[in-house]
Amino acid sequence: MNDPVGGTDDPVRAWRRLADGSVLLDGFHALKHAVRFKARIPVAVTTDRRAVLALADELAPDVREAVDGLLAEVPETALRSLVPRPHPTEVAALAVRPSREGHLEALASPARTAPVVVLDQPRNLGNAGAVIRLAAGFGATGVITTGPLDPWHPTVVRGGAGLHFATAVERLTMAELPPGPLFALDPEGEDIRGLKLPDDAVLAFGSERSGLTAELRERADHLVSLPMRPQVSSYNLATSVAMTLYHWSAFGGAPV
Repeated sequence: MNDPVGGTDDPVRAWRRLADGSVLLDGFHALKHAVRFKARIPVAVTTDRRAVLALADELAPDVREAVDGLLAEVPETALRSLVPRPHPTEVAALAVRPSREGHLEALASPARTAPVVVLDQPRNLGNAGAVIRLAAGFGATGVITTGPLDPWHPTVVRGGAGLHFATAVERLTMAELPPGPLFALDPEGEDIRGLKLPDDAVLAFGSERSGLTAELRERADHLVSLPMRPQVSSYNLATSVAMTLYHWSAFGGAPV
């Protein structure tokens, strides 16, 4: 699963050699989830191996052995030279980004048994990370972003707690969206409570500020609204995704 640096290969030197093309796992929880979902992790560092392994014993004994084999202990100054603002758990690692081709194949599969989430021109890195964490929890096939936001940005990966490795995460153009009935969330749409969302649905959510783009709205097969009290303007993006995925899972979707 992993190919950690070893022998005489200094972990700080290895980190600097690998950093540009790798995914930053910032904190114990990101490392934990990446290990669980079979990420390739060539280097992981901490200032206190004993404390991290105790945390693994307490919170994630299933990955304790793997984490033990990965972690190299480095001085605090070295960690801060690699990650200027380390996570409070004082753990950081580099992982190999999954194959784009494999993700595209999963997203486009006609045999999908769980929806794909599309974030249409999202702006907030933290919100994107929270959505990926939700999608992984519900067993969604993947999360797609359109527009300039990089869904593999370190802030997004941190917000997703390393769960990018549990689902297919890619940035695509509108023309590259996978097949499947497209349900776009919009205040003027049909109340979601009267609908069954199919397992191969593509669920699209507009940006935090401006909602759906005209291009996506035109492509939508269905406009769908979430129940909302009058005079409340909107829900947080991650909240909207959570409500929609819950509706899918509870009212006709495949079980997680």
